[in-house]
Amino acid sequence: MASPISSAMKQIADEKNIPFEAVLETVENALAAAYRKDFGNKNQNLRVEFDPEKYDGMTGGIRVFDVKSVVEDMLLDEDYFARLEIATAPKKDRPFDRSAPRPDPNVAEVLPDEFKFNPKTMIMMSDARDLKPDARVGEEIRVELGVPASFGRMAAQTAKQVILQKIREAERGVIFSDFKGREGELMNVTVQRREGRLVLIDLGRATGIMLPEDQVESERYFPGTRIKALLRSVEMTTRGPEIRLSRTSPQLVSALFIQEIPEIGNGTVDIKAIAREAGSRAKVAVSSNDDAVDPIGSCIGQRGTRIQSVIRELGGEKVDVVLWNEDALEYIKAALSPAKVLDVQLRDEEHLAVVSVPADQLSLAIGKGGQNVRLAAKLTGWKITVVEQGGKPVADSERGELDVPVRDDQPESAADAEIKAEQGSDSKE
Repeated sequence: MASPISSAMKQIADEKNIPFEAVLETVENALAAAYRKDFGNKNQNLRVEFDPEKYDGMTGGIRVFDVKSVVEDMLLDEDYFARLEIATAPKKDRPFDRSAPRPDPNVAEVLPDEFKFNPKTMIMMSDARDLKPDARVGEEIRVELGVPASFGRMAAQTAKQVILQKIREAERGVIFSDFKGREGELMNVTVQRREGRLVLIDLGRATGIMLPEDQVESERYFPGTRIKALLRSVEMTTRGPEIRLSRTSPQLVSALFIQEIPEIGNGTVDIKAIAREAGSRAKVAVSSNDDAVDPIGSCIGQRGTRIQSVIRELGGEKVDVVLWNEDALEYIKAALSPAKVLDVQLRDEEHLAVVSVPADQLSLAIGKGGQNVRLAAKLTGWKITVVEQGGKPVADSERGELDVPVRDDQPESAADAEIKAEQGSDSKE
């Protein structure tokens, strides 16, 4: 039958979802801190072995060791240990030196090179041979220390604080490891609350955040709202794991396509590139690994059901699905859809594409505020300049629209155009 202390440790491990070994190590560290508080000295490197099954409510099951590594004999100065004591003393107890450089708080302090021997963790060969005649350099010497009948109140309080801190650190470590392996995953989450410009997300055992750049300007995140967000990154900070989620990342569009379109999920259709202006419009370039499968039709679905599901999850953001092509000319023509392109001239030295379109297609090619040509440039990786057939340039991907108004009587996207055409043919039947 398990002892009460062993049962309590297992209960903590189950509640915090951390390994039992981590709880045992925490208790051993706490006992070492308590022993150092009441009975240890500064030159002892204490290590405790604790057997919860043998614990009797006092000190049974506890063994304390002073652990040191054997090193070669060294000749030290008379004031060596005095200087070492100053170097290892807490900052508040050290003499103030204005000329000393300010330490970097993000870098752990280490002993200067002159202190090659640390009596807390090392023992010289001559002294080690007194304890163990066959001791060798690099070997670990363990000297067992006596265990008192009980610890004092302050030592017990120290042990309690160590246990709370170590268990909290272990729990944070488990949460970090769990979420770190899920970066790039699409998650169904609940908005917890807002704090200034930050949106806090309820993830069950943890709380995630959406920074302002990860939020879509047109969306409102009210407490209790269920949303789909991309797990963007997980970083360990001094306050625990920082879990960042995003609604603006292009990977969110990719994850939604994988979820809604089986052909992408099983690898028949590949997503080659994504260009997105979150909350407004996105372009997705796709290709098929099977000649019998139409990649654009697979993404749009019958009557546009599949693409409409993606659009709903994106809060109404328009999505253009275009055909990827190894030929840069054909790829750029497709990327500018729904506009019809007459001609494309590539200037490799400038990595520039000059696109000629009919006068009635200018508004479609450019898009509102130059958005269409800008997204096409991001999608293809080429700088694009739009020119009217036989005329001067009217827009480019870097400066946007130059001198042509945008007509509102055109389809919003290639997907909308295909859906409307399909619906029209059904009504005629």
